Amino acid sequence: MALQVILARVRAAEAAAGRILGSVQLIAVSKVQPDARVREVLEAGHRLFGENYVQEAQAKWPGFRAEFGSVAVHMIGPLQTNKAKLAVELFDAIHTVDRASLAEKLAKLAQARGRCPQLFVQVNTGAEPQKAGVLPEALDGFIADCRAMDLSLAGLMCIPPEAEASGPHFTALAAMAARNGLAGLSMGMSGDFEAAIAAGATHVRVGSAIFGARRYG
Repeated sequence: MALQVILARVRAAEAAAGRILGSVQLIAVSKVQPDARVREVLEAGHRLFGENYVQEAQAKWPGFRAEFGSVAVHMIGPLQTNKAKLAVELFDAIHTVDRASLAEKLAKLAQARGRCPQLFVQVNTGAEPQKAGVLPEALDGFIADCRAMDLSLAGLMCIPPEAEASGPHFTALAAMAARNGLAGLSMGMSGDFEAAIAAGATHVRVGSAIFGARRYG
């Protein structure tokens, strides 16, 4: 099935980059996918998925987790501050920490709960006005602010501009992570995940290449 093809490409990209085999985690992006398609991937043994919408994840994953056991689900879409409480209960990681108000809310929730999902800061590497994410020039200060709130950060995430080559954005994100002592790099999607692995990605987010085209509406 398509999952096995993508996994083989991930492992080949790791080998080509001199990476340790298995060092890159494949997030199967299951947003807006029919349950039957998600079930096929679960039955194939995959246990790491990505969702964009809190309400969709809330409807989908408790049942699948009850049936299939331990399944990690990562939030990879924009997170509204008023849905942060539900998000920290649902998700094992949140890849889209992108503003002070959300960081403050997550810090309060973490203190109250005594634990927190893995957190990645989303960086707007292309400085696109329509796109979420911390601007590169503000990133170091934002990370320092998060750490001052006792938020433990796992890494950085980016979505390069569609009209530009992804490679330079991946390289830039890796440099930002390195100078801030962050190991996690969530970058690369269906069309460019091999370039992301070459640049040091630890998590790649692949949806349509695994599940097929999404059906909206």
